[in-house]
Amino acid sequence: MKTIIHRGSSRGHSNHGWLDTHFTFSFANYYDPARVHFGALRVINDDVIAGGGGFGKHPHDNMEITTIVTEGTLEHNDSMGHIQQLGPNEVQVMSAGTGIFHSEYNASTKQPVKLFQIWVFPAEQNLTPRYDQKAFDPSERNGKWQRLVSPDEAGALLLNQKTWFSRSSLSADKTISYSMHDKSHGAYVFIIEGSADIAGARLETRDGIGISEMPEINIRASADSDILLIEVPMHW
Repeated sequence: MKTIIHRGSSRGHSNHGWLDTHFTFSFANYYDPARVHFGALRVINDDVIAGGGGFGKHPHDNMEITTIVTEGTLEHNDSMGHIQQLGPNEVQVMSAGTGIFHSEYNASTKQPVKLFQIWVFPAEQNLTPRYDQKAFDPSERNGKWQRLVSPDEAGALLLNQKTWFSRSSLSADKTISYSMHDKSHGAYVFIIEGSADIAGARLETRDGIGISEMPEINIRASADSDILLIEVPMHW
């Protein structure tokens, strides 16, 4: 088993007033050669966008982008003609492929919107861009894994990579296990809120741990916890 731990306090940070953001991996002006990616997982950005703020229209290509809103409402507008809003427990996916332009704004002028934006390298380059979003019932992840993203599962949002995003709300002292789809894959576990024991380490809110060469991961919550697990190929 191989592990790498990223404490929440060690993440890159930037505060632009309208945007207060933390970077688990190198991004924008934050660069750490030891924290460029974990397998095919490239970005986990923890964003708080102030009321009235947002990202103007900007391009992406050949990246698989997932956005998970935890508080407030995000408004999305893209070059494919989608004008959508996402609220808490909604997830958005974009396969940027040959290229897409989009903007992301806080739909409120007063209340902040909080979200995670996660990038994964694609399995295939230069595909036709695609977009999808879905609301997930939070009660369906109590004590179990709720699949948010998959390459091929009904009920999950699809991405162009052998990646699975799973989320669980785990009560204190409860345990849960996760089995890899392929023994060559790794999993990055991120504690959205709470505290849990994973692979011999205690992780707290906003800590992350990358685990590879381990077919099954066992997690024990030491406090009520909201946990995100991202399985990715380590080589692709």
